[in-house]
Amino acid sequence: MRVYRSPGLSVIWFLILTNFLVFLFSSVRPEILYFLGLTPAYFLHQPWTIVTSMFLHAGWGHIIFNMISLYFLGSFLVRLIGENKFLLVYLVGGVAGNILFIILAPPYSIGIGASGAIYALGGVLMIMAPWVKVFIFPIPIPIPLWVAIIIFLLLSFLPGIAWEAHLGGLLFGLGAGYYFKQRRGRGNYVYRM
Repeated sequence: MRVYRSPGLSVIWFLILTNFLVFLFSSVRPEILYFLGLTPAYFLHQPWTIVTSMFLHAGWGHIIFNMISLYFLGSFLVRLIGENKFLLVYLVGGVAGNILFIILAPPYSIGIGASGAIYALGGVLMIMAPWVKVFIFPIPIPIPLWVAIIIFLLLSFLPGIAWEAHLGGLLFGLGAGYYFKQRRGRGNYVYRM
């Protein structure tokens, strides 16, 4: 039996720091977006971009919103499933989001950002803790986490946002959440908050 208590959040801080360092570097050298960003038409010639694009961001608002989301969703999820499984969900969820981006996005668009990975975290939490109350600006009252994730998914369909990556990450997260919840139901995990 595994017991997860409030672990250190080192993996989350590592991801946040890595994202900020890559963002700062790409701010100084913006041409790196063409080498590390995910362009569906060029994917077979630049396969590394299915991972590297998850660490690039388009501006301060983009990275700050993503890193705040990573911190809050990630902090909760790490306590539920541990750092190793959290990191697996984050990375595989980001790749899953990028796969859907490759399939559905316009071929010469450039996909960047950690949102697919973050939506994977949200998908797991939608299954494992759907009724946890969260605040989202500008709604002045707490709402269930699953409602917040749906609201943000709907906002993904605004122009210029890679809804394909968001949806792909979320679908992977929902599947992973179902898997973790089934294991939890068999008594393999005890969760303490």
